[in-house]
Amino acid sequence: MSGPFAFLADAPLGTRVVVRTRIAGGYTDALGFLRGRSAASVSVETKRGLVTLAMSDVVAAKAVPPAPQRRPRQI
Repeated sequence: MSGPFAFLADAPLGTRVVVRTRIAGGYTDALGFLRGRSAASVSVETKRGLVTLAMSDVVAAKAVPPAPQRRPRQI
C-alpha cells in the first residue's frame, strides 16, 4: 500500500478528509468525515450525505483542518 490507499487505511474514522476520485470526463472531490472503509470502498460523510467511493477510482486523499467558524452576520 502507498499514497492515498495507505492514508485511508491508517486514518482514524472521524478524520476530516478530502478524497479525489476519477469520474467520466475528469475528477471530483468528496470533502467530509471518514466514516467507513473496506478493501473495495471508502465512505465519507459530506454536507450532502454519506457517499461511498470505490477504492479503484481514488487518486488522492489527505486530512484537512476543521472548517472555519462561521462569522457573525454584520448588520
